[in-house]
Amino acid sequence: MEDQKLLKILGNRDVMALAFGAMIGWGWVVTAGLWITEAGSLGAIIAFLIGGLLVIFIGLTYAELSSAMPLSGGELFFTYRATGRLTSFIATWAMILGYVSVVAFEAVALPTVFEYVVPGYSVGYMYTIAGWDVNFTWVAVGILGSIIIAWINYRGMKITSVVMSILTLLILISGVLLVTGSSIAGSPEHMQPLFEKGWGGIMAVLIMTPFMFVGFDVIPQAAEEINLPRKRIGQLLIISVFLAITWYVAIIFGVSYVLTPSEIASSSLVTADAMAKAFGGSKMMGNVLVLGGIGGILTSWIGFYVGGSRAIFALARAGMLPKALGELHPKYRTPHKAILLIAVLTTLAPLFGRPALVWLVDAGGFALVIAWVLVAIAFIILRKREPNLKRPFILPGGTLIGWLAVLMSIGVCILYLPGMPSALVWPYEWVIILAWAVFGAVLYKISMVKYDAKNANKLMDQEIERVLSEEDIEETPSQKDVNGVLERV
Repeated sequence: MEDQKLLKILGNRDVMALAFGAMIGWGWVVTAGLWITEAGSLGAIIAFLIGGLLVIFIGLTYAELSSAMPLSGGELFFTYRATGRLTSFIATWAMILGYVSVVAFEAVALPTVFEYVVPGYSVGYMYTIAGWDVNFTWVAVGILGSIIIAWINYRGMKITSVVMSILTLLILISGVLLVTGSSIAGSPEHMQPLFEKGWGGIMAVLIMTPFMFVGFDVIPQAAEEINLPRKRIGQLLIISVFLAITWYVAIIFGVSYVLTPSEIASSSLVTADAMAKAFGGSKMMGNVLVLGGIGGILTSWIGFYVGGSRAIFALARAGMLPKALGELHPKYRTPHKAILLIAVLTTLAPLFGRPALVWLVDAGGFALVIAWVLVAIAFIILRKREPNLKRPFILPGGTLIGWLAVLMSIGVCILYLPGMPSALVWPYEWVIILAWAVFGAVLYKISMVKYDAKNANKLMDQEIERVLSEEDIEETPSQKDVNGVLERV
């Protein structure tokens, strides 16, 4: 029925803003100093290049599969087509944890940035957690921001896409100013030491990169809302990944080139302090960077509400979560109950204080890599099992890219395990992962009992066959010109 369909309204600019804005977020403002301190300036850049290479391979598999099966839920359908219902649930549920962890991360990041803009605003001591004093006003800012972002997503994709485009432009302006100013005012001597803690430091930063790069996979989540040729979906996904890699490397360079190691160690917000120093100690320019950072918070926050709610919506529509979560709002045509569920799960994140930033980065990153492994495996299986599947965006080299994606993803997964220098922290990070797994298992079991596994399979098959049989949107002359340039690049 028409009123049960998502609105198909996203164009080129909207898709790029959604993916790039989701990937950039606020992490580059809050944790850039930590990356440099842990691994050294060049070590941090190497860690992001390695992580970026992994994401390129994963992104390429996503690009091909997304153009072949442009369905909300993305990996839910890719993995189901290749390996079956249970694996598809595991992959999608793991991805949702990654999305929810980012949304919760931003609810903690927002009150953190206010400490730079309004020094001393955090008052009203409540309690201490993991050595961090949690204050009432600090928590209130995070909760209020969470409610506003949930409301924007609730109101629909039209308002969401407009807000994302404006804020992404703000991020780009602040980042370009930082890198340009640092290149002029900085010095190569500031980048010493190039490496810190050897490979242990690089690995400690490397495990954070999946969390920082996640966002390109929001595109397949919103695939049914994209009004573009299917081939273009794959192209935009890959472009967004390359832009994000360039962005993070440039930010690390800009900060380490203008600030000394001691300045980085003593700074509470290194990117803002780097911007201020790059422009002669201007506090105003530091605030400009913070405004860009706030824009990053909001784009990432909004983008992952889109990704998480569409993934939950797809699971519910397939009968693997309670059906109510698969309902669309009669007026705004958004999966409003899925959005409200994410709001309930994340709005209270500020109550755990600033230490929750690192916990969420690591736990969410591990879940994301698990999902990526399963998608890459699905890519390999479908290439072998269904060579004639229509793939508007097709990768050269057969299954090679899929195998590289699998091997690199497994390698990164190992870095999270006990015994590794960068292992997840017990109990905090492992408890997040285990609690999420139990929560998902309970919802899945209840849904399977209520809706029946065979019925779930039937619904999934029908959705895939429907999209495979649909006519693709024809390219306009201008789109053909753009695509020709992209292919030559």
